[in-house]
Amino acid sequence: MSTVAQSSCSPSDDLLTDRLTSLPLDRFECSPGTEESAAGILAGDPGELFRHLLRDQESETSVLVALRVVMAFLRSVPEPADGSAPMTVEDVAGAVVDVTREARADLVAAVARTGGGDAGVRGAVLRRRAPVAMLAGCWLDIVSQPLTQPSVIVNQLFQHHFRYKGEGNEQRAVEHLRRRALEDEGVRLPGILAEDFNARAVVHPLTALHGAFFVALSRLPGRFLPETVGVHYAFHALGLDDLLFATEPVLDEAAVRAPLDAYLALTEQSPDGAAERRRLLGAVRLVVAMEKEQSALLAEVADEEAALSLEAKAARILRRHAPFAGSQHRRVKLGDRLLADVLGDPGLDFDAFMAEFRSSYHLRELRSGGSRFTRALKFGGPMFGIFDAGESAVLDAWVREVQEGVPTPAPAPGTPGADARAAARRADLTGTAAGDGVVFAEPRETYDDRTLFHRLVHAESFPSIRRAAAARAEQGLLDGELLLEHGAGGRYTDASSFTYTPQALLDRVDRVYWEKLVEPYRPLTEIPGRDEVIFHQMTFALANLIDGTWACRIGNLGRFDRRSDALLFGIYADEMGRGELAKNHVVLFKKVLDSMELRLPHIRDEAFLDQGEIPDSLYGFSIHQICLSLFPDSYYNELLGYNLAIEMFGLGEVRLHEMEKLRRHGFDTAYEKTHLSIDNFSAGHARQSAEIIISYLDDVRRTVGEEAVQTEWRRVWRGYASFAYFVEHHLVKEIQASPASGPDASADADLMI
Repeated sequence: MSTVAQSSCSPSDDLLTDRLTSLPLDRFECSPGTEESAAGILAGDPGELFRHLLRDQESETSVLVALRVVMAFLRSVPEPADGSAPMTVEDVAGAVVDVTREARADLVAAVARTGGGDAGVRGAVLRRRAPVAMLAGCWLDIVSQPLTQPSVIVNQLFQHHFRYKGEGNEQRAVEHLRRRALEDEGVRLPGILAEDFNARAVVHPLTALHGAFFVALSRLPGRFLPETVGVHYAFHALGLDDLLFATEPVLDEAAVRAPLDAYLALTEQSPDGAAERRRLLGAVRLVVAMEKEQSALLAEVADEEAALSLEAKAARILRRHAPFAGSQHRRVKLGDRLLADVLGDPGLDFDAFMAEFRSSYHLRELRSGGSRFTRALKFGGPMFGIFDAGESAVLDAWVREVQEGVPTPAPAPGTPGADARAAARRADLTGTAAGDGVVFAEPRETYDDRTLFHRLVHAESFPSIRRAAAARAEQGLLDGELLLEHGAGGRYTDASSFTYTPQALLDRVDRVYWEKLVEPYRPLTEIPGRDEVIFHQMTFALANLIDGTWACRIGNLGRFDRRSDALLFGIYADEMGRGELAKNHVVLFKKVLDSMELRLPHIRDEAFLDQGEIPDSLYGFSIHQICLSLFPDSYYNELLGYNLAIEMFGLGEVRLHEMEKLRRHGFDTAYEKTHLSIDNFSAGHARQSAEIIISYLDDVRRTVGEEAVQTEWRRVWRGYASFAYFVEHHLVKEIQASPASGPDASADADLMI
């Protein structure tokens, strides 16, 4: 069970206040095949490890890799001499502030030594820091999820996450602000997921490993909640990026001190408080060590850049362009080999190439000045436009230096300190193959719905559940396709297929709103009894306790470029009250349960497996939603359609009738009222959900073409239909009973209501 601080609050207050401080670390279950594949990734190139974690947020292997990376880094922090002594809240708070304040003073001095007024040196330093600068705050990407909501500390952290994501504006997200700041300094980089990002950013192995830690933590924030709080505070209290960029912080020390203090106060009432505080302090010390390693690396980069000779700068330019040389050099030779063959050799010794090129006829001075090589760079020459103005200027100067007989200079100092530290960190990674509470067990073929739901909520600890989750998500989508043909008869939805145009979509949702949700409404003439009203509320309960889950992984690092990403993230943020507990929809529903005197354990707790209020037959809808949410890349289109369906469903008759019934028996109506308001069809979530789809498909049209729009659209509408399948159970039964449906359509739909 989760560790929750005890207090003297009233039962009602306890119900509404989730004092989560940590979760058990004693089990991590993976399929047997993942151990070998994860070990291969961990033993490989650090840059590829970083790329793997950035790109793969869905696979079981990636979660295991993330665990190994996080554990390796955490174990690298030496225990203080008095590590076994009790650690009070005051002790830890003082130690955290002292260690970060002292380290920040060191960083200020270190930054002053990197770059000065030399634009080339400064650009090199910022380029090498860019991978970490652009991923700042990623550890909060999924800190808000069914496992952790509506925790006090998680909601404080989510407020910061919302700010980091530009408050729902993708252009104001920190990742994009940092990229524009780099451009202002003359450093142009693609998005962090781009194929050539590592090469363009000249990612050092140490930076790649640091980046891998932060991304790995972002995959497991529930499992490592004390560490997430510590990392969040230390990274911002140190503020290395703001020192380097000379920018005002998005979150300053005072801002990140609030959740730190709140968390430490919660641990004071937790039975595992001392261990949690020790874990938090260890994470702070780790970030301090990492940022000191970064500043030392950047100092070495600055020294190397300042000492870089024209020869070395020319070599760097030529090395960068060599892979694209291709066969266009035709009969041009270097020595007795075709230049195209030399540059195309995968085993090319570039130092030897530079020595041979330096002494070749290509660089000899012509009577009219210049050389064959530099003339080829001019307008009309065969290499015009390959090198930019700055690169051409360096190559011109280098050729003149060669012609003047300047001796080959000594190599630049390099980054020996950072190289050694990267080697040590790589060695740490290979030492995490055992332990961690990891169990390798073949997943079951089937799970009962209660067990499946529990493991989906705890997906961080049960990566192997992804196989069952993927199958269940796909089955839910296939079931929904039944309504693509017959959905027009739905009571609350119309999932029947149609050819997409923006206007056709708006017309469809307009008709559903008026004809199925609003116009049928008539005030109830008879209110059901108290017990019946409670029972009906419980048919919605599981879905309400995971409100917003379908979108909880939208907008993760590197996936926040499209307007549709930002709009959907904005909807999720609203569902979570933008971090304000009083507005959090899960809290609002808990108030409804409280008014009915119902006491349900948190869905993450083992005790929820045995709760008796929600029948087994109602788990399917929530399971489908969580399964879709685990695959935000694979099922992005379907999530957009699902989002439209769920945001429209709460409008009109359904909620108005619920409010009448709740009000009659004196039950809390805030949850129903909030949804009726925030989901409004004029400008609320329902209207926004249609606009999200239009925005996404407009991007598809402009980048891929009209034919692709219809292909992508079919997937979007498939997501809408998968929601409709759960709420239109009368229609589904009718269709399944029809002889035309065939023998395979006999199973009842798993109901939501």
